[in-house]
Amino acid sequence: MTFSEHLLELRKAHGLKQTEVAAQIGISWRGYQNYELGLREPKMSVLVALADFYDLSLDELICRER
Repeated sequence: MTFSEHLLELRKAHGLKQTEVAAQIGISWRGYQNYELGLREPKMSVLVALADFYDLSLDELICRER
């Protein structure tokens, strides 16, 4: 699973809209949408905010496994 697919899955599992997630982590809706579409990759500060929001580690958030 790609990061963008995982982000979409997380949001839907929590029953949230893109605008809601974007507001909670302090970015624009369009910026968040670009992450879900795989058009852009977030900066570290956004990754940390997303991990905190979903209560995940960064590795879990970006689908990294050993």
